[in-house]
Amino acid sequence: MRDDLGMLVRDMKAVGSPFRQYLNRLYERHRGNTEGAVATYIPELARANPQWFGVAAMTVDGQQFGVGDSQQPFTIQSVSKPFVFGQALSEHGRAKVAQRVGVEPLGEAFNSYIKLDANSKRPHNPMVNAGAIATAGLITGADPTLRLRKLLTMFEAFAGHPLNVDVGVFVSEKTTGHRNRAIAHLMLNFGMIEPDIDQTLDLYFQQCSVLVTAQDLAAMAATLANHGVNPVTGVRAIPEDYIRDVLSVMYTCGMYDYAGEWAYTVGLPAKSGVSGGVIAVVPGKLGIAVFSPLLDVKGNSVRGIKVCEDMSADLGLHTFAPTSKLDELLGK
Repeated sequence: MRDDLGMLVRDMKAVGSPFRQYLNRLYERHRGNTEGAVATYIPELARANPQWFGVAAMTVDGQQFGVGDSQQPFTIQSVSKPFVFGQALSEHGRAKVAQRVGVEPLGEAFNSYIKLDANSKRPHNPMVNAGAIATAGLITGADPTLRLRKLLTMFEAFAGHPLNVDVGVFVSEKTTGHRNRAIAHLMLNFGMIEPDIDQTLDLYFQQCSVLVTAQDLAAMAATLANHGVNPVTGVRAIPEDYIRDVLSVMYTCGMYDYAGEWAYTVGLPAKSGVSGGVIAVVPGKLGIAVFSPLLDVKGNSVRGIKVCEDMSADLGLHTFAPTSKLDELLGK
């Protein structure tokens, strides 16, 4: 009862806050933007409504905000990558994970299959498909069911409630994922993944097919902002020692081959996915999530980028900004 009362107080505080009013204005500012196109290379993603648009946020003290289609379910896709990277670090530590995947920005498209590190033969970082497949291969378990259950348990800790795989999207990805199979075979050749390629790819396709909402992603980002502890449930989702690793690769590699421009203009650890999700983390303060399936040519949500650019500029959220207006809007 005490936890429920605490959530009610936080929600009531959030309803009338200047920050919510700001999010409403921001949402209206970008609602009419119809630039971009829905992803079609995964057939199930082509079914997305291009008008869907939601913005959500959660503070590290558990205040929750949602505007527009913030409760519309969609598959997490590449936004899953930093969380699975964190799980691999939790299981194996930095040294072993570093043997299989690097942390260098690539400067290529997210699904590039032509570049591995010339010396180590590792994929460059865990935010591109090659690195994410190698990371999925590090998740341990006696059988595929237990490995998937481990990932879903991890996602639940971040989101604050159970999450499930969209079977239709998983089958669609598995059926059409020939490029990812090529990536996996190339890495097998260099010893970056184990020989059970099909099991590793299935787990990777399943992690990308987990159903979430923008509100879920805001909670997951807020958990990273809160040193690995979910602000609402109080459950630790990742050891605090590895938060710096996850946020670092998100900052330098999280937005595909737009990562440099993002770091310059927005200046926050972030990750995007081709279903239209974008998360951004304001360490110690806030988790931000935007959902809009209209993508630019680099595979990033058009509205998602615009919203985050405006929030960074309007509120002074850039990592290297001299001041921030966030506390003022949150009434702190």
